[in-house]
Amino acid sequence: MRDFRKLDIWKNGIELVKQIYQLSNKLPSEEKFGLRSQITRAAVSVPSNIAEGCSRNSEVEFKRFLEIAIGSLFEVETQLIIVQELKFIEE
Repeated sequence: MRDFRKLDIWKNGIELVKQIYQLSNKLPSEEKFGLRSQITRAAVSVPSNIAEGCSRNSEVEFKRFLEIAIGSLFEVETQLIIVQELKFIEE
């Protein structure tokens, strides 16, 4: 079993979550249950899946959770593009 707390990728995921929460606080209040909820859940999913993957006994399972984390990163990127396109934030 790996110690996820020692992985730089997990630490970067935690930093991403902090930055996304700071950004989401700048979104309009009517987005509380829309984009704000979606983007924060997707961001939290990144380090969470890395940590869960570390608990798995096989490399195949670990890699599968890393793939899920990458999918969540793509979600965050897409949601950031939407937030920018809607002019809620600047580039």
